[in-house]
This record gives sequence, C-alpha cells and structure tokens, in this order.
Amino acid sequence: MGALAFSRGMDLSALDTAIAAKRDDLIALTQDLIRMPTLNPPGQDYRLICEYLDRRLKGHGFQTELIRAHGTPGDSEKYPRWNIVARREGSVAGDCVHFNSHTDVVEVGSGWTRDPFGGELIDGKIYGRGACDMKGGLAASIIAVEAFLETCPGFAGAIEISGTADEESGGYGGVAYLAEQGYFDPARVQHVIIPEPLNKDRVCLGHRGGWWAEIETFGEIAHGSMPFLGDCAVRHMGAVLDRFESDLFPAMAKRHTEMPVVPAGARSSTMNINSIHGGQKEQDDDFTGLPAHCVPDSCRIVIDRRFLVEETLEQVRGEVTALLDGVKSDRPTFTYALRELNSVLPSMTDAHAPVVETVSAAIRDVLGRDAQHVASPGTYDQKHIDRIGKLKNCIAYGPGVLELAHKPDEWIGVDDMIDSARVMGRSLAKLLLPSAK
Repeated sequence: MGALAFSRGMDLSALDTAIAAKRDDLIALTQDLIRMPTLNPPGQDYRLICEYLDRRLKGHGFQTELIRAHGTPGDSEKYPRWNIVARREGSVAGDCVHFNSHTDVVEVGSGWTRDPFGGELIDGKIYGRGACDMKGGLAASIIAVEAFLETCPGFAGAIEISGTADEESGGYGGVAYLAEQGYFDPARVQHVIIPEPLNKDRVCLGHRGGWWAEIETFGEIAHGSMPFLGDCAVRHMGAVLDRFESDLFPAMAKRHTEMPVVPAGARSSTMNINSIHGGQKEQDDDFTGLPAHCVPDSCRIVIDRRFLVEETLEQVRGEVTALLDGVKSDRPTFTYALRELNSVLPSMTDAHAPVVETVSAAIRDVLGRDAQHVASPGTYDQKHIDRIGKLKNCIAYGPGVLELAHKPDEWIGVDDMIDSARVMGRSLAKLLLPSAK
C-alpha cells in the first residue's frame, strides 16, 4: 500500500502550496510554544500550553478535551498533569490518524548563548529549550493538519492531535494515563504518528528498553580522624564502580542488536550513572561553614541501564545483582540495598505496518529519497501506546536533529519543519482520502 505514488488518483500540489503558505504561521506557532516554559520537573505551565492549543484547535473545528491525570507521579495542586486531546471528524467513516506530541521540556542546563525560552529566529533556525524535542514537531503536525483540512475537506475517518505531559519523566501523567482511559484503543485510533526529532527522512519503528535503579551501600559513622573505627560507605561504592568498569561495561560493549538503533553507539547495551551522593547532606549555596569530620555511613547511585531487544529484563536485573553479590563476597563488611525505580521493555513496530509504509512513501515523494528505518536509543511514548493501548501501528516521525535534544542552544530548522509537514500532510491524504489509495 505504502509503495504506491501519492500522485496517483489526485494532485496534492494544492496541499504542498497550502503548507508553504503557512511558513510564517509555523514560525510564530513554534515560537509561542517555546516561550511557554513547560519545564519537567516540576511540571510547569502544563495547563497554560493546553489552553493555548485548545483555543487554536477549536478554531479549526476540533472537539477538544482537557484531561488531568489525577494521582499520577508528580501530579499535585501546584503542578497538575494536564493533557489535551482534540478530534476532528471526517465526512464519512474511516480510520483515525492521531498525532501525539509531548509538551514538557527538560531543564535548561548551562552553556546557552541564546535565551532558552526566547524562540529566536536566526538564519532559518528557531532556538530554545524544546525547539526540536519536540515543540517544532508539534507545530509541524498542527500546520500539516490545518493545511490538509483546508485543501481536503471531504476526508474519511477522523484526525486527532494530542499534547501530553511528562514524556521526559516517563509519560505516566500523559500518554500512559490516556492509554489507560482508552484513548489509544485500536477500535478508536488506528494510526499514530509521534513527531519526535528523528530527522525528516527517518521513520522510527521503536526503541530500546530501559531499567532504572538506585543502589545504596552502607557503612558505619565514626570520627573522620579515626576512620578505622567506622566503615566508609563511599569506599564500598567505589568497589562497586570499579567492578562496573572492569566487568559490566566491557560485557555490555560486546552485545549488539539487530534493531536499527541510531546513533551506531546505541546498538550495544549501555549504562549511565545518573548521580552519586555519599556522606553528609549538601548544604545550601549560602552556607559558609566547614563540613563536620565524619565517616559516611551511606552512599547512593542511580543507574540508567538501556538494554536490547535481545536481552530480557530479568537478565538485566540479575546481572547487576550478581555483580553486587560478588563485591559482597570480597568485602566482609559490604552491605547494600537495590531499589528499582522504573522499567520499560523494548518496543518495535513491524516495518510493513500501514503507518510505516505510508510515511515512508510520503518521505520518498517529498524528499526524493528512500526513508531510513531506525530505532531510538531512548524510550518515548510509543511504549505506552504499544503496551497499555495495545496499538501496534505506531511510529515516531518528525523534524529535528536527534543529537540536539537536551543540549544547550537547541534549535529546529524551519525548512525541515516545512518538509516534515508536507510528509505528514501527504500521509493523511494516503490514509484518509479514498482517491489517494
């Protein structure tokens, strides 16, 4: 189905022209979205951005719902987890195509030379936190849909656009909650496109798995001048880290996946040590005193283990547990606690699924080259649509350079957004217009 040329049966040049004419609107929309600092954590301004999208989409004939994910991680009266789902019905029955974008962005970090929430347009690039990950993709999908509605009003089925919370922290207050409420039931939605920044000529089929855990080593507090009377938990953690370096990291580097993960380094198993803390609590920045002299009785690290479809979650857990038990056998006073924080299984859509073939054909039509099928090194909200919603016909496709995500001076190219909007528009035509079949 996807291999058929989109020009067969109808001329979509009017759709391309409508998207091109919306260039200034696309820029302004992207800038507006960036200028809302929807930082996660803590989950700031979720209601603000949902209300903005509500006004815009209602103006184009969508029925909208603002949905709070009550009781999900992080949801509170101060930082409620708000989502929006908008739906526009076609003139006759047919499939529903759903564009899902997360509205949250990560912390700013240091190293910026531009205003992180300024949305500056410089040499065809819009700068700001979330520009590529993924407010540029959200804006491109909205422009694509609006142009499609203007030029192809007699479409079949339905179109949905959602803006969801908390993807950067697992998606449990966003897509996971909506999936639990039935919003991604295959009887309701048939095709999902998530405009994550995987580059405009790539179709992302899925992602690696993830396992996050906290490891704590224990000791005994004593006077720092007499450490032999205590037991240093930091030294115990040092032994763990040494075993990671000598055993675990080399073993992971030797494993390779058949999934088309990008970049190439992510085709092996990986682990990041997210944080480490041992000993006394860190004082406030305005504290001017000196530290007390104590042997630390606790040290904690958080690990971020990304695993391959060829590995199992049980193997990943067991490998770390066996390593810790090995350290314990070598150090008589070594004790530890392992606490799992979260886990996500790998997800992979079949390369011949309808949405994959449709978007791949649109890329070829718009860009004049074959689409590259890839998988993401990190997880994204496809995991919830797949596992909770039981909807397999889901991909990530959107503008932006993946390697810019979470970096200082993050940007999105306007031309890339236009090209991606054309791909999205033609994908809608293929899926919802009988004459484009």
